[in-house]
Amino acid sequence: MLRLRGLTVHYGDHIALADLDLDVADGEVMAVMGPSGCGKTTLLRVIAGLEDAQAGSATWDGTSLDGTPPYQRGFGLMFQDYALFPHRTVAQNVAFGLRMGDTDPADVTARVDDALEKVGLAGYGARSIGNLSGGEQQRVALARTLAPSPRLVMLDEPIGSLDRTLRDRLIAEMRELFAELALTVLYVTHDQGEAFAVADRVAVMRAGGIERVGSPEEIWSDPRTEFVARFIGLDSITTAVVSNGTIDLGWGTFASPAPDGTYRIVLPPQAFALNSESAIRATVRTASYRGGDYDIRARLGSDDIVVTSSTAAPPGTAVGVTVDPSRFIVLAD
Repeated sequence: MLRLRGLTVHYGDHIALADLDLDVADGEVMAVMGPSGCGKTTLLRVIAGLEDAQAGSATWDGTSLDGTPPYQRGFGLMFQDYALFPHRTVAQNVAFGLRMGDTDPADVTARVDDALEKVGLAGYGARSIGNLSGGEQQRVALARTLAPSPRLVMLDEPIGSLDRTLRDRLIAEMRELFAELALTVLYVTHDQGEAFAVADRVAVMRAGGIERVGSPEEIWSDPRTEFVARFIGLDSITTAVVSNGTIDLGWGTFASPAPDGTYRIVLPPQAFALNSESAIRATVRTASYRGGDYDIRARLGSDDIVVTSSTAAPPGTAVGVTVDPSRFIVLAD
């Protein structure tokens, strides 16, 4: 298990990591996501031993990593730009980490072939890096990371530069590979869909710290803070008052289990459905096709909501909306 406690890194007045705590269990795929500049890459560099923290500790299975050089940590790090050597063949790139370590030269070829097979590039060893597609280069970089059999695999935006179709396919393949090999993975991304698709648990970073940790389902159903809600795409948020077991949203009053008070409330798409007979009326602003359904953005009272529908509705149309208040999310902040 990787355990981080109180990690702090600063560059002058800029704080890259701020008293950060995080645990990654053996065999777990942990995605770390957050906006640019929140400290994701710095976190990987500290864990890899490429950068020192000014405070805090990092341990593996209870043993401190302080002072342990990168090559002795047994961790694999795949960089965002892949860092492949264009003048070397695929096999030579994959073998690089093995040859830099203490791998018996007689075992290098077999381990390179095994790593390439795992990522679906069997028989590619003699090819030039320059003749590979972006997706194939990503697989070579992953094979190089896996070849030394690291106890922790760290991936920094591994598919961020690829097109959406290829990214979706590689996400599924990586998820299957991680499970098959029972890998412990720390997967950094800024993309919520990518993080939710690949990870067992997700850590959301903000300004050098961890804002929220949980399974994709837990974070989606209970983001807890407005920052997390907006970051994962739940941006229909309003202020509402709960009094005597009811919540008044201006355009409707509903039963609520929350104690009396004023709250920030997320109005997720699953709380709404189109219904021509409903007395609650909203005005359509846009309708975007999303692979089989439409995301209809509409104005409901003073709030903007999203409704998923199998049919489109022209902008300006008044539509009936049914509401499931049990789907509302009360934020902690």
